[in-house]
Amino acid sequence: MSLRNAYFLIFIILLVDQASKIYIKTNFVLGEEVNVFNWFKILFIENEGMAWGTEIPGTYGKLFLTVFRLIAVTAIGYWLWDASHKNASNYLIVAIALILAGAFGNIIDSVFYGIIFDDSHNHLATLFSENPYGKVFHGKVVDMLYFPIIDGTFPSWLPFWGGTDFKFFNAIFNVADMAISTGVGILIVFNKKAFHHQNA
Repeated sequence: MSLRNAYFLIFIILLVDQASKIYIKTNFVLGEEVNVFNWFKILFIENEGMAWGTEIPGTYGKLFLTVFRLIAVTAIGYWLWDASHKNASNYLIVAIALILAGAFGNIIDSVFYGIIFDDSHNHLATLFSENPYGKVFHGKVVDMLYFPIIDGTFPSWLPFWGGTDFKFFNAIFNVADMAISTGVGILIVFNKKAFHHQNA
């Protein structure tokens, strides 16, 4: 795959990611849920941007996370450019492009959403609000895709968890997260094909 095509793939993913997030922000109140199927729901949540909704404590935790992401995206961007110029396999270039698009998609939320949206608590957010909820580098990442495929209770005979409720899959994510996970998955599943030039 050429670098131009990789950039086009990144652009399409960013377009879908940001369009879906802006739609959710301006049409859903925080915590609002819509059942698409029994196993698929649209559920609007926001988080500080770390995996599984965890946070870095302290006043500068969010700023540190955003700056770290910007550095990481720069490094991934260079990796994509280098792989393309070394005629790496399409598996590797597509995987890097997916990871870069996903990381950049969530960075847009972290950097800009705090200054272009007001909050989503108990009312719909306004795009380009005069009363934004945060400041630059302190935006929250929008998540909405929820797949509680299995919703049940652990059997009572099971130690520790017996009788407690569980859901699988319980994570709530967005298009950018899907791109990152798919890119990483390609590198793991198709490792030999992705790095065959280097191995040779």
